[in-house]
Amino acid sequence: MSSAGLGNCWWIMTWYILHFRCHSEFSCEPIRLRMCQDLPYNTTFMPNLLHHYDQQTAALAMEPFHPMVNLECSPDLRMFLCALYTPVCVVYGQVSMPCRSLCQRAKDECHKLMEIFGVSWPDDMECSRFPDCDEPYPRPEDLLTGSDPTNQSSLTVQRDYGFWCPRELKVDTDLGYTFMGKKDCSAPCPSMFFSRQELTFIRYFIGVTSLICLSATLFTFLTFLIDVTRFRYPERPIIFYAACYVMVSLVFFLGFLLEDRVACNAASPAHFRAATITQGSHNKVCTLFFMVLYFFAMAGSVWWVILTITWFLAAVPKWGSEAIEKKALLFHAVAWGLPGALTVALLALNKIEGDGISGVCFIGLYDIDALRWFVLAPLGLNVTVGVSLLFVGIVALNKVRMEIPLEKENQTKLVKFMIRMGVFSALYVVPLLVVIGCYLYEHTYRSIWETTWMEENCRRYHIPCPYKVKQISHPAAVLFLMKYLMMLVVGIPSVFWVGSKKTCFEWANFLQGRRRKDGVNESRQVLQEQPDFAQSLLREPNTPVIRKSRGTSTQGTSTHASSTNLAALDGLDDPASSVHSKASYHGSLRRTREDRSDTVVYRGAGECSFHGSLSRLNHPLSTHSSLHQLDGHSRHNSQQDVTEVPPALITHGTTASQNGELELESG
Repeated sequence: MSSAGLGNCWWIMTWYILHFRCHSEFSCEPIRLRMCQDLPYNTTFMPNLLHHYDQQTAALAMEPFHPMVNLECSPDLRMFLCALYTPVCVVYGQVSMPCRSLCQRAKDECHKLMEIFGVSWPDDMECSRFPDCDEPYPRPEDLLTGSDPTNQSSLTVQRDYGFWCPRELKVDTDLGYTFMGKKDCSAPCPSMFFSRQELTFIRYFIGVTSLICLSATLFTFLTFLIDVTRFRYPERPIIFYAACYVMVSLVFFLGFLLEDRVACNAASPAHFRAATITQGSHNKVCTLFFMVLYFFAMAGSVWWVILTITWFLAAVPKWGSEAIEKKALLFHAVAWGLPGALTVALLALNKIEGDGISGVCFIGLYDIDALRWFVLAPLGLNVTVGVSLLFVGIVALNKVRMEIPLEKENQTKLVKFMIRMGVFSALYVVPLLVVIGCYLYEHTYRSIWETTWMEENCRRYHIPCPYKVKQISHPAAVLFLMKYLMMLVVGIPSVFWVGSKKTCFEWANFLQGRRRKDGVNESRQVLQEQPDFAQSLLREPNTPVIRKSRGTSTQGTSTHASSTNLAALDGLDDPASSVHSKASYHGSLRRTREDRSDTVVYRGAGECSFHGSLSRLNHPLSTHSSLHQLDGHSRHNSQQDVTEVPPALITHGTTASQNGELELESG
């Protein structure tokens, strides 16, 4: 034998010995293949030289060569095939391989007949892979070291082969699939744990729940669009939170309609491949489902944290609505930026997995590491931060209620607000904790479920059965139902926040086509004139409250001046009421609360001598009596002729509004 041939033989032997040393034990078993009966040897070992685990799998792989063997195209073909598919069993650590000359003779004599039957010579059987020798198979020394299989417990599993990917679950190598630690392998679809009946029930359950969540969250978001000035900070994040779960529920509903056409690869019986779970980004629809579902699910969780932050800023440092609103750009950057970065990272890592149960695509369904770092870690952090801020805010509001004397009405409002905030937060936190618990349950028991699946399907797929199985367990369908239910239920509480009589009136007016005139300017004016929530709660009864414009002075005064001018101009058409609408506008009563307070408005020094109305306010009388006197003068002045009103009245209203306004409110 030449030195090159010895080197090649040594390399092959070394590779094969190292391949077999990965198994803990070695045993021989009797040959059961009909084609390889009546050979000089009657024992073999598995896996064979072509990596078939058992003889049944080897027999299926040998079927294409049956016509050539039956027609006896070569006297060496049968022996060569049996040397590969059922090699002779020798001492552990020693492998007897057929010579290259035996392979070459079988290939040269049968290649024409193989072309007729459309069979090609496999790459694993290329003659260059075998040692360059010219010896019969098996060699005499191989027969001397053979052992009697009846003296061994060869029919039982005595070694741990680990998981072998079945031929039915193998995929193309360029897809980058991984299943149970094996590359180019994917999980069976639609589910490896549940029956068809259980899957049908779970799918319809998800479809109904997603439709309910979609309706609730869409109603919340559309209510906001009808009147965008109604929901301001600190409650504005609820709207964006609802918008996120509109998209989440929409993806789940589309998954219900499409069933497993997106989450699964179609079966290919011609290539002996079953339906498998989609992985990676090669499936564009599955990738789109994943991007929308993961991004908006994480964004909804972040918006809930931002909601607790805004409540904390309003309750503890007593930030006003506009002060919080100045941070809106930062809130949006965090709420959309962090989920976007996580989504891009998962796309780069190719961690997308199809969910054959719900019909969508997500992560962490079979990859435990992705579940741990990209689902459990973000959700756990959001819950911890949100609940902590929520607890501090509720404690601060309760301290205000207990230590600072408030009016009875304000106390009632504060208690109702605390209850409302607590109930809304509980409706989000409790389902989210259930989802996290379900993910932890999957994270803990998935390896046991996979071992159980191998134990029950190893003979069906002709793969190694588990070695020394200690525990068998099946996942509970009710827990998967709870997981999908709570993933969608967390979006429904938003409808309880907007649900009120005012919402019903707004929808009725919208559906009937009745819209407010200049609703944005009216909302801005009311916003500028209303006191801070904290100021109205913390003031003592019968204490004047100074109202300052919350917007810029230009916007506030120009709006008020324009209203004054329009009121005076409109009054010229009606002589009976024109004087009242013009002359007594600045001295009229503004009743903000029924049977609670009357407000007197000072409009600057130029107005103090007008009809003598303001001079009476300096008299040491109660505010209540002053208001009655002022009201009497207003009614008296309204009877004057319109021609007596000086033309400077319109200009006077503009000048007074530029000097600022001071309102006193008595409780």
